[in-house]
Amino acid sequence: MTPTAIERRVARRETHSPRSLLAIVLAVVLIIVFAWLGTEIVLALLGAPALLAAPADMVASALNLGGDGSAPAAIVATAGILVALVGIVLVVVALAPGRRARHLLAADRTVVVVDNEVIASALARHASITGDVDPDNTTVSVSHRRAAVDLTPTSGIPVDRAAVADEVTRQLESYALTPSVTARVRIAENGRIGA
Repeated sequence: MTPTAIERRVARRETHSPRSLLAIVLAVVLIIVFAWLGTEIVLALLGAPALLAAPADMVASALNLGGDGSAPAAIVATAGILVALVGIVLVVVALAPGRRARHLLAADRTVVVVDNEVIASALARHASITGDVDPDNTTVSVSHRRAAVDLTPTSGIPVDRAAVADEVTRQLESYALTPSVTARVRIAENGRIGA
């Protein structure tokens, strides 16, 4: 069954994070800068001393940046590079999709969103049963495209890595996650005594 436009919108909304926090922080910083500049302009018009720098001094120093030797070229170049890096970071953050730690499960009549921790818990249970490992010695982390399964066996009891990998892969395929997740299984070389 093909998802409707509303279901696609709900799925995207639940699996992608908004850029609200970054936008709010950037807006607050810009408001503070413009409030300071406005205050400096008003103080200059009233003939009062400037808080940090008078607007006329700021404009004059910006026009003569490096011309009269007042600011070393290294400082000006460093400031320019930092401003360019901040700009690049803001553009990348604005264009890159923010992802939440969630996946979509295959369902016929609704949108099912599952948290990565729930997937990890289910995989840990299946991996510990298949590998005959104590659940406390099984660690699973699920990211956007990968599930990392780490098992620490009881000392002297071997774990069949292939069987655990097959079971974890079978479970992931049965969930039919979107985007799909692949598994990587690691068995610790040193077991725990009495675990």
